[in-house]
Amino acid sequence: MKTRILLVDDCVEYTDKLCEHFASSEKIEIGAVAHDGKQALALLERERFDCVVLDLVMPVMDGFAVLERFKKDNTKIIVASALSQDVFIAKAMNLGADYYMLKPFEASELEKKIVEGAKTAVRTSKNRSLEERITNIFITVGIPAHIKGYQFLREAIKMAIDNPDVINSITKKLYPEVAERFSTSPSKVERAIRHAIEVAWNRGKIENINSLFGVRVYSHNEKPTNGEFIALVADKMLLESV
Repeated sequence: MKTRILLVDDCVEYTDKLCEHFASSEKIEIGAVAHDGKQALALLERERFDCVVLDLVMPVMDGFAVLERFKKDNTKIIVASALSQDVFIAKAMNLGADYYMLKPFEASELEKKIVEGAKTAVRTSKNRSLEERITNIFITVGIPAHIKGYQFLREAIKMAIDNPDVINSITKKLYPEVAERFSTSPSKVERAIRHAIEVAWNRGKIENINSLFGVRVYSHNEKPTNGEFIALVADKMLLESV
């Protein structure tokens, strides 16, 4: 069964290009196209879509308003926008976006994200709440949603929550499993996660990190290893669940 998509963007040339690309896809079909947020909400009320690809800057009603008003259930939402500022990315993620892609990007990149999303489309409310909490932590410490390490790191933390012992086999088990889920290599997963952590430190949000965990864990001159950071966040999630 194909993944049914609602494409929401005010640029007709852009939507036509994507429709042309996905016309030959065996896994994805464009179920409908909307050129403003109001049209999108009307379609979402009448029809079922597996995924919404949503622009943010549109006439009549913008993408943020769509995110605020749409109760998505298991529908995946991929924001595709040229807005690169952290404040916009954080707002979209807090309002329920599952992924944030910065324009411009190739149609094949979007296709990959849609297929990845379809593999995990069925989520319990517990899992959804967990992902929201992890997202909020990433926003607090300054890890932007558009970099590859964001998704890898989030997946690694969820694995460590499900199986805390996996942190002791980070090279032999955790990286390879994350890599398999995203169709990449363990070495790329390791480097991308390292980059995500470095971005947070370079942004100087160490006080946010220490405040988040309730103790002075790190200073500006020291950074945790990938395993330390994953374990730290996973432990926090587990303690809050008790």
